[in-house]
Amino acid sequence: MNRYSHWICCQIGARENYAIPRALHKNRKLEYLITDAWLSPHNPVKAIAPKSLQERYTYDLDSANKYAFTTDLIRFELQNKLSKTLGWQLIIKRNFWFQQKSLEKLKKVANSLNQANYPIVLFSYSYAALELFKFAKQQGWLTVLGQIDPGVEEEKIVLQEYQEHPNYAPNWRPAPLDYWQNWREECDLADAILVNSSWSKQLLQNSGVNNQKIHILPLVYSPSVLSNDFIREYPNSFSENRPIRVLFLGQVILRKGIIAVLEAIKILEHLPIEFWIVGSSQIEIPTYFQNHPKIIWLGQVNRSETITFYQKTDIFLFPTLSDGFGLTQLEAQAWQLPIIASRNCGEVVTNGVNGWVLEEVSGIAIADVLKRCIAQPENLVKLAKQTKLSSKFSIDNLATNLANIL
Repeated sequence: MNRYSHWICCQIGARENYAIPRALHKNRKLEYLITDAWLSPHNPVKAIAPKSLQERYTYDLDSANKYAFTTDLIRFELQNKLSKTLGWQLIIKRNFWFQQKSLEKLKKVANSLNQANYPIVLFSYSYAALELFKFAKQQGWLTVLGQIDPGVEEEKIVLQEYQEHPNYAPNWRPAPLDYWQNWREECDLADAILVNSSWSKQLLQNSGVNNQKIHILPLVYSPSVLSNDFIREYPNSFSENRPIRVLFLGQVILRKGIIAVLEAIKILEHLPIEFWIVGSSQIEIPTYFQNHPKIIWLGQVNRSETITFYQKTDIFLFPTLSDGFGLTQLEAQAWQLPIIASRNCGEVVTNGVNGWVLEEVSGIAIADVLKRCIAQPENLVKLAKQTKLSSKFSIDNLATNLANIL
């Protein structure tokens, strides 16, 4: 791939706030963004769009060539809701639907693109790329796969957690075999595969993906301007009137390490501590924890609403069993929030500098760190002052990396 290439980005959702197309557009390398939904501020469809689509927009791409299927997507989701299509069946159906809609557009522009005097690169995210890559190869285009997670090896990790705690997620099911077969074909057709962390690269290698294709590009995060003037403060000591506030923000699922969090809560329930759990729950929470005085269950919120929780808590907890990166780590950093993270994700935390890296994901390991935080709040003050976003997570760095892959 060379610096003269122009890219077509096919993207379901607003992943990373459209970081890949934003970086390409900034360098004038984005030919088209094809996405499932796009709702600019004055789009009349916003009035009928569900809450989950309200933030499908970024002003950085106002001047880019975009194609979206917003009303078709709303119709698609409504039809599947009425037919009660759920789980893996819905995920696979949605991915295929998006590819078919994208192919309709690609077929209309292929002839003009093939007459261009520069190489064309088709980018798509994993699990929604196979049909697009087949078409791209027919056109002689290059293909880049954005791998959104560590793949089939991650599922094995979650399966082990499920087998140890089946009562927490009785409805959890692994992906069907053809889901992974299609993914392996995507990897074979890709000229390059982008992952966000060394952890993802390791797990892809373990699953047999060609190491020469894999490139690590960290996630991008552009902090809110409000964070620039934010000053984090801690009390001299924590008490029942002012407990330490621990934020867990993300899906409440087995993969995110929620079992270890609940185990830690049980260990620490006699101490001045409060757990703020923000995110949609897809597990069965025991009654003991549903009504626990040390837990505040806050449910699912829009990304724009998360700022309040970063501001009002004292420490961010990210004990994931496996994650492609973990964007919430960067969000927490932007608000000078020390982080407790596992090793199984993007490398954001430097142990003892801006947080703590867990040697293992367990209730005991989490509780040990939090006990030290309660006993020595001055350490939190020190870590908060040392918590700054690195330039490697900038849009400019991503643009440079994209220009240099292969």
